[in-house]
Amino acid sequence: MMELLSVELSNIEVTFLDQMIVDIPHLAIHQFDRIGLVGKNGEGKSTLLKVINGQVIPSKGKVNRLVDFGYFEQTTKPVESEVDYELLGKLSIPKTEISQLSGGEQTKMKLAQLFSTYHEGLLIDEPTTHLDASGIDFLIEELKYYYGALVLVSHDRYVLDQLVTKIWEIDEGKITVYPGNYSDYEEQKALEKNQQQEQYDKYVKDKHRLLKAADEKMKKAEKVTKANNKMSKKETKAKANKMFMTKSKDTSQKSIQRAAKALEQRVNQLEEVEAPKEEKDLYFPQPKALQMHNKFPIMADRLTLDAGGKTLFKEISFQFALGKTIAITGNNGSGKTTLLQHIVNNGEGIMLSPKVIFGKYKQMDYHFEQAETVLSYMKERTDCNEGSIRAALHAMNFTGNDIKKDVRDLSGGEAIRLILCQLFMGKYNVLVLDEPTNFLDLHCMKALEKFLKAYQGTVLLVSHDRTFIERTAEQVYKIENQKLFLKRE
Repeated sequence: MMELLSVELSNIEVTFLDQMIVDIPHLAIHQFDRIGLVGKNGEGKSTLLKVINGQVIPSKGKVNRLVDFGYFEQTTKPVESEVDYELLGKLSIPKTEISQLSGGEQTKMKLAQLFSTYHEGLLIDEPTTHLDASGIDFLIEELKYYYGALVLVSHDRYVLDQLVTKIWEIDEGKITVYPGNYSDYEEQKALEKNQQQEQYDKYVKDKHRLLKAADEKMKKAEKVTKANNKMSKKETKAKANKMFMTKSKDTSQKSIQRAAKALEQRVNQLEEVEAPKEEKDLYFPQPKALQMHNKFPIMADRLTLDAGGKTLFKEISFQFALGKTIAITGNNGSGKTTLLQHIVNNGEGIMLSPKVIFGKYKQMDYHFEQAETVLSYMKERTDCNEGSIRAALHAMNFTGNDIKKDVRDLSGGEAIRLILCQLFMGKYNVLVLDEPTNFLDLHCMKALEKFLKAYQGTVLLVSHDRTFIERTAEQVYKIENQKLFLKRE
C-alpha cells in the first residue's frame, strides 16, 4: 500500500543576502514518515521547517503542501490558546499566567498546546532545550503513538533514536537521506569515512606508483641519450652504419619518453580523492601549580540545604573524586543548580581542597565587553600553546576567518562555544558545567565529549541529555526525595 504524500518540495532555493541557505532539487514527506533533521547550527534546519510550513517563501521552486502541519518553534513563547487539561496535569504545569512560567514550564505549555489539537503533520524544532527527564519522557510517549508525518529537529540523540526512522542531514543547504535512527546514521557516517580513507589511500598509492614508473622511464631515456652522444663520436668512422644506428637509438629514446608521458597522463586521469577531514587529538595538560593531591577535593558532611522556603537536601553526604567527570541528575526544581552554586560558594557543610580553582559554565547570555579577536581572547586566558588553542577552536567549529572575529560580534551559539573552549584551556582545576549542551548542535556536542575525555581536571556536570551523560560521566548521582545517591559508577 502506497503511503499518501503529505508535502512535496521541487527545485527549492532559499537565499539570504546572496547566500544559498537551502538548495533542494526534490524532497517528499509521506503520511507516516518519521524524519530526524540534523546538521550544524546555521545550516538551514529551522529555515527548511518554515519552508515546509509556509512561513518562508522560497526564492525559487514549488512547495506542494497536502496536509495541515502543527509547528513547534523553539524561540517563541506560548500564547493563550485552547489546551487539554489532562495534558497540563501530566506535565505538572502550574495554573498561573503564562508570563509567570519558567523556561521549562513554557516549553511544556507549548507542547501541551501542540498536542491538544490533532494535525496530520508535525514540525518540531528543538523541543528538549528546557525539558527535564520527565518532560522528555512525556514528549517521547506522545510522539511514539502519533499517527501522522513527523519532522523533528533535535540535538538529543536519545530522543532521535527513540522516535525517527530516517535522518535528513543538511549540509551547505543540501539534504542527504540516511535510513534508520540516529545511531544507524552515525554508523553509516563512520563507514563513509572509512571508505573515503581507503579510496584516498589507494589514490595516493596509485599516483605514487605511476609517478615513480614515469620517473624511471625518463631516467632510462636520459641514459639512452647519453649513450647516443658517446656513440656518435665513434660512429664518424663508420658512416655506412651511422644513419641506421642513430635512427634506431632515437626511436628507442622517443618511445621511452612517450611511455613516460603516457604514465604521467594516467596520473592526471586518476580521479582525485580528497582525504577525510582530519580531527586532531585534543590534550589539555594540567599545569603543575593547579595539580591537587586530595583524593576527594570536594566533600559534604550531613548537608541540609533550603531554597525559597523549601528544603532541597536533608543531611546528605558525598565525596567527589579527583579527576573524575561527575554528573548530577534529577528533575527540574530538584536542586541541581542550587547544589552546584553551594559547592562553588564553599557553603556551610562543604569541604573543599584549599587548591580548588573553579571554572564555571551556567546557562546565560554571554556578552563580551572589550574588542579582541577570538584567538587573542583565548591566548590571554590560557597557558596552552597556539597550536592547541587553534585545534580546540576548530573542534568547536571556529573555522577559517572565524578566529579573527571580534568577540563582541559573536552570535549566542558562538559565544557559548568560545566560553567552553576557554574553560577547558583556562587556569582552573574543577569545571562546573550546568547544562552545557543546550544550544549546541550535534557536531559541537561531540566536540564537547572529546574535550571532557581530554581534560585532566575534575568536572561536575548537570545535563538532561542521557546520551551525553552516558558518553562522558564516570559517576552519575541522582537527586530524589531530598537525597543524593550514586546511581552509576
